[in-house]
Amino acid sequence: MKIIKGFPSTSQDDYPLNVTTILKHAVRNFAGQEIVSRTRDGIFRYTYKDAHERIQRLANALESLKIKPGDRVGVLEWNTHRYNELYFGIPGIGAVLLEMNVRLAPSDLIYVAKHAGTELLFVDETLISIVEAMAPEFKPAKGYVILTDKKLSDIKTKLTPIYSYEKLLKEAKPEYDWPMIDEKSAYSACYTTGTTGRPKGVFYSHRDAYLLSTVAAITLELSCRDCLLQIVPLYHALGWCNHIAVLLAGSKLVLPGRYTSEEFGSIIDLMLQEKVTVGIAASAALMPIYEYIRNMKEKPNLSGVCLFSGASEPPIAMLKGFYELTGAKVYHGSGTTENTAWSTANKPKPWLEGKLSEEEKWELQKKQGLEVPGCDVKIVDARGNELPHDGKSAGEFLMRGPWVVGSYYNAPETADRFTDDGYWKSGDVATIDPEGYIKIVDRIKDVIKSGGEWISSVDMESEIMCHPGVLEATVVGVPHPKWEERPLPLVVLRQESKGKVTKKDIIDHLSKKFAKWQLPDEVKFVDGIPKTSVGKFDKKVVREQYKDTYVRE
Repeated sequence: MKIIKGFPSTSQDDYPLNVTTILKHAVRNFAGQEIVSRTRDGIFRYTYKDAHERIQRLANALESLKIKPGDRVGVLEWNTHRYNELYFGIPGIGAVLLEMNVRLAPSDLIYVAKHAGTELLFVDETLISIVEAMAPEFKPAKGYVILTDKKLSDIKTKLTPIYSYEKLLKEAKPEYDWPMIDEKSAYSACYTTGTTGRPKGVFYSHRDAYLLSTVAAITLELSCRDCLLQIVPLYHALGWCNHIAVLLAGSKLVLPGRYTSEEFGSIIDLMLQEKVTVGIAASAALMPIYEYIRNMKEKPNLSGVCLFSGASEPPIAMLKGFYELTGAKVYHGSGTTENTAWSTANKPKPWLEGKLSEEEKWELQKKQGLEVPGCDVKIVDARGNELPHDGKSAGEFLMRGPWVVGSYYNAPETADRFTDDGYWKSGDVATIDPEGYIKIVDRIKDVIKSGGEWISSVDMESEIMCHPGVLEATVVGVPHPKWEERPLPLVVLRQESKGKVTKKDIIDHLSKKFAKWQLPDEVKFVDGIPKTSVGKFDKKVVREQYKDTYVRE
């Protein structure tokens, strides 16, 4: 990457970009704005001003526990007001918040905690059993802080030493003089949850969290009149920075706490009660919410609500369904742990409205979208040559920018994931059309290679899920003695369609969009599909389980 140095400016360019500056701005200008947190006992609500006092108490409490700048502090918690406080208190003193995925196996959590060098661990009382399973192999040097409203004497655990979060805050001073931190210092850390190899550490700086939060606020078009529901776990890729972006705009923040698939009714009630205008969730979370709404007798009115779908491409059936049933519009974006979860965002361009048919508009809406401002992206072939933005040429998606990983922490074996000019190799196959809209065709490891041609598992999944009888579907390539690989769909039917939708129905449905040679030879109807800890289809497991489908002795 070529950098030239021009005439020096007279600006205060050495003034660090600290997330604490965003916090101080929010309290100064929007002190009365609300933060709402759903708890096991009901709703907890307080103002930005109240939150800031608790965060200052937290900073003092951390120092009383001998936490120093640079120390890594782990957090195992749901989307609560306490986790939100930790996101500012820990980095605010110069330490690093380590986001620990509560869905990971204890063995992976042990690896993450050890690899990151964790000094202190905050843990929700409902997750103590996970930490106890880790304890024989990992114990943080400075102990555990229990996130609970209960007295420590009412908590049964063998962990030691333990501290009460609420007691620590109560005994700490309510004022703290926030230091200026070098903007290149680590703010938070997250480990990848890939299905191959050990998790890899990505350490985000104050600078990239500050800049990306600004981009998120612009992309989401937030203002102090908005209310954002943070469904995306705060333990994944900085929670996509949305809970920081709201502070820039002065928006109301709603945190749903812990919830299960049986509790989507309460999530919808929360949206209506708090007058949510913006919701953020992975497609894997939005799909069951949509399915819940489908089965409601009286549909909720979500007109004017914008739902942003991340991670996997959303099926058109869901995009249409949300709008037709509730009035809510779903927009898609994409990202990964390596780019702090924001690399693209799909926003419609007004000058395209009159040029596209209704079907073309829906097809465009499910794409990953435009690159977010501040980053460079390109697609390249196997030799590294850049491919044209014609919407047809498919190549590996590369990205570089201020919040894109420059290296994995203490993982020299991953050097080949980066180009000489600073691009990170995503491992995704993508196209870019003349308007700049990016479409992730597939993961390189997931694209189906059949008879020398490629078949997109993502496109086939999306089309299968447009069938009215299908709840969810995934498609993998499995070995074939003649064609190298052939597609194999796993299909979960809606309850009312079980026993009625057949293999022929699925293949006939696919034949409207796919060539005959691309159509699968088999379809497996299953009760459930294996998923990763972040809700994506675990195709590695599926491929292994069904690897002999087309192999005949």
